Amino acid sequence: MGLELNPRAAAIAELVVWIGYLQQHYRTRTGHPGEPILKAFANVNFGTGRPYDAVLTWDGFPNPRVERRDGKSVETFPNARRPDWPDAEFIVGNPPFIGGKDLRSRMRPGYAEALWRAHPQINESADFVMYWWDRASEELATEDSTLRRVGLVTTNSISQLFQRRVMERSLDAVLQVSLIFAVPDHPWTKAADGSAAVRIAMTVVEAGSRAGVLATVIAETGLDTDEPVIAFAIREGRINSDLTIGVDVTKAVPLRANDRICSPGVKLHGSGFLVTRQDAKRLGLGRTAGLTEHIRPFRNGRDLAHSPRDLFAIDLFGLESEDVRQRFPAVFQHLVETVKPERDVNRRDVYRLRWWLFGEPRRELRPALATLNRYIVTIETSKHRSFQFLPEDVLADNMLVVIASADAFHLAVLSSRPHLVWALAAGGWLGVGNDPRYSKSRCFDPFPFPEPSPALRAKIASLGEELDALRKAVMEEHPDLTVTGLYNVLEKLRAGAELSDKDEDAKRRGLVLVIKELHEEIDRTTLDAYGWPRSLGDEAILERLVALNAERAREEQSGEVRWLRPEFQAPRFGGEAARRAPRGRRRRRRPRRFRPRRAPSSRATLTSIRSRWKPRWLRRDGRSRPTTSRAPSKAGRRAGATASGRRSRRLRFTAGSRRSPTAASRR
Repeated sequence: MGLELNPRAAAIAELVVWIGYLQQHYRTRTGHPGEPILKAFANVNFGTGRPYDAVLTWDGFPNPRVERRDGKSVETFPNARRPDWPDAEFIVGNPPFIGGKDLRSRMRPGYAEALWRAHPQINESADFVMYWWDRASEELATEDSTLRRVGLVTTNSISQLFQRRVMERSLDAVLQVSLIFAVPDHPWTKAADGSAAVRIAMTVVEAGSRAGVLATVIAETGLDTDEPVIAFAIREGRINSDLTIGVDVTKAVPLRANDRICSPGVKLHGSGFLVTRQDAKRLGLGRTAGLTEHIRPFRNGRDLAHSPRDLFAIDLFGLESEDVRQRFPAVFQHLVETVKPERDVNRRDVYRLRWWLFGEPRRELRPALATLNRYIVTIETSKHRSFQFLPEDVLADNMLVVIASADAFHLAVLSSRPHLVWALAAGGWLGVGNDPRYSKSRCFDPFPFPEPSPALRAKIASLGEELDALRKAVMEEHPDLTVTGLYNVLEKLRAGAELSDKDEDAKRRGLVLVIKELHEEIDRTTLDAYGWPRSLGDEAILERLVALNAERAREEQSGEVRWLRPEFQAPRFGGEAARRAPRGRRRRRRPRRFRPRRAPSSRATLTSIRSRWKPRWLRRDGRSRPTTSRAPSKAGRRAGATASGRRSRRLRFTAGSRRSPTAASRR
């Protein structure tokens, strides 16, 4: 059985399913199957031959209703709802790879809004695949369900915040499900020309509280050949919603101490906002009074990782269009020509009507930056996690994470091993380069900063100043050197790898050994600031940080908040924190919600799983080992495997199951 939106793909999928049945027959039985060899089983789309949307239907499907609104024809989706799914024992699929932020632009007008109405339990920022994951998990946890196991292939962004929230709803429910197998990050092998370059994840889910097997890719070769080789490291235990085993950093909560001082940079929504230095002068920079405040240097991730492009951004925040026309007529005309046409067709009212302003000017961040002469930034998705100061007049792009602090102590702690270990565990990975992603809500907001003595705090701040100044001086003296290049060499030095002649040159001119020494000293003194041994391993650091987060959260519940910038935060948000604190000497405890006891990561539990499902990388003695496989194993094969080899009913989402991510788009 299967569900497919494209009728042509549905016909192909039915043929593929039948071929798969023949292959299974010859592998598990003797003799030939009965004739005719090809039969019309009508397994796809309930045998209707019509298209079927697996996550959304409406009255009149597949055609939307066209209505006239404000003099325009608008497509509507009356009575939008979740469609029926056939009963099945196993669900396997490779749903379309569409990010939550792209739903409006990639789907037909009105579809995203109808989808959100039909699935109110899913946050609107979740990726499209999560609608399949949520529905399948719900079916799995339903009492008396015939469904036994679910296996889905998704992008590796499934471990990031908005996707984790969807999974946590099922993993932490009273009638919970468990991840019994997961590959958090896997290459998409031999992608066709023009297809998306992505990293994928595979998850297999069962009902109940169970331990699982986590396969982490440790080596990959021959990805563009017919015989790719992927090596895995195997761990066994309870798999968390971020597809890890061990300390569950997803349980950390945001701290009020870190509130309102971290945000992404501005989001332009219009290329005409960016101008060269020459264009800025032509528009009046340096000649027109007051324009310096509104045409400002601009930096994005590439500017920081490599070399600045010397671009400026037209920032008119706080001005109405009439003010701009009267005070800066040349700027007004420039934006009318380069920004307004694009904004006029934008479906969001605020973007269309306030076209002279950035799409996201970050109103909530600007007060935190107003009194600073510099602030801290890091690139959201980057191979190496580094933090640096930017001057107050520089505008940061949306792909930079801004921390509104001029304190070098904060820069040093953010650059230290405890925070980097935390950020790697909490932030996830993204893109074909599998680069770490720094999330404000998961990496910064819950992170508990240390509170050292004044002397130790001053020492850590001094190290942060020295590190930031040294890197800037090196790149000013040697414009061909980049932050990425310096940290590439630094990582090779840490790993004891051999350096090429180019690396040796970067090490010598970039003073990489000095940078290495500064980082090591920052690591040591930051651990001292926490009062922890310098010999702690990464797992132990995470355990202590999660515990400290819980301790700080309890303090904040009682009204004690350790503000990072008390002079800014306390007057503005201190009253709000006090209102949240309980009154009186004793707090009324909320009754604990009953949850079934989670199964421990024990040999007995794992043995019960292996009795039904035995991965080929588990040895007969029950011990795990790194393995090497050729073509990547499909999650669906694991989900559908049965000990007897009998033919089981399976619900297959066939869209894109044999195609690249590009071909798997929502048609």
